[in-house]
Amino acid sequence: MMTLNWYNPERVQQLQAALAERILLLDGAMGTMIQAAGLDEDDYRGQRFADHGDDLKGNNDLLTLTRPDLISDIHHRFLAVGCDLIETNTFNANRISQADYALEDRSEEINRIAAELARQACAEFEVKDPAKPRFAVGILGPTNRTASISPDVSNPGYRAVTFDDLVLAYREAARGLLDGGADAIMIETVFDTLNAKAAVFAVEEEFEARGARWPLMISGTITDASGRTLSGQTPEAFYYSVAHARPFSVGFNCALGADQLKAHVRALSRIAATRVSAHPNAGLPNEFGEYDESPEDMAKVIRGYAEEGLVNIIGGCCGTTPDHLAAIAEAIRGFAPRAQPEAQAA
Repeated sequence: MMTLNWYNPERVQQLQAALAERILLLDGAMGTMIQAAGLDEDDYRGQRFADHGDDLKGNNDLLTLTRPDLISDIHHRFLAVGCDLIETNTFNANRISQADYALEDRSEEINRIAAELARQACAEFEVKDPAKPRFAVGILGPTNRTASISPDVSNPGYRAVTFDDLVLAYREAARGLLDGGADAIMIETVFDTLNAKAAVFAVEEEFEARGARWPLMISGTITDASGRTLSGQTPEAFYYSVAHARPFSVGFNCALGADQLKAHVRALSRIAATRVSAHPNAGLPNEFGEYDESPEDMAKVIRGYAEEGLVNIIGGCCGTTPDHLAAIAEAIRGFAPRAQPEAQAA
């Protein structure tokens, strides 16, 4: 594994320059690609966790340690179709979520190795095409707990997690991602803005400890046709709740397909004093929880995002494969990115 430096201002400048020129392509669904591999319990365990007492199948983040070859191959497949930004395999790599598998003490290591794998893949493609830098985005998922809502309908004041618990988990994960060489951090699939605020607080603490500030991306999720997050915010309210973090970009992902998400991205694009991102699902799930929207159909809708000048970064979430991203890359080719407000150009 290559030796990585913590903070590289040249990488930040390259990212800013690329965003000024064109709409950047974020990758697709890591989970979808892992599912397609048809793994069994032994794949998740590997030799290292062969004797672990809990079932591990389904812990996709652990594959970073037990099947790094698979994770690297997925990164390469998305890079090969033109993706500029590659997300680390760390959606649940925090100690709160990993506690479900009795692996909370492995969370920082998973984040570090995941960032190393993503950065290494980017570096390999940059060698092939030095004119096109690629960027590893360290992912901080929402955890499987909510700080704003009680999971017990009979006890509305109860909370399954505290703000301090979340800060501890996010700080540890962020430390691993930055040690592994992530070029940026994305707090994504935000369904509870209080969770996101804990993540922001933790990441800013880590930035301060290192004496540098990496690009911080934030992406919420609109949960249904109401046009609100799970914790009840409209797109506008969500943006104003996180604007204090000076996000490098803000956007929405997951829950909805591109067609259903477009109005909410448009609302965000009207007010956001920073870059706007979107990575929707491949349509809505069918009765089996699968995503049926074809690459061609999804790309047609995404082309509308580009034509309207709504986004600076576009990608895919649940159900999206390299084929989807290849079609999207072609659909957005030649369109200018959303105009960047001068006051927030950095």
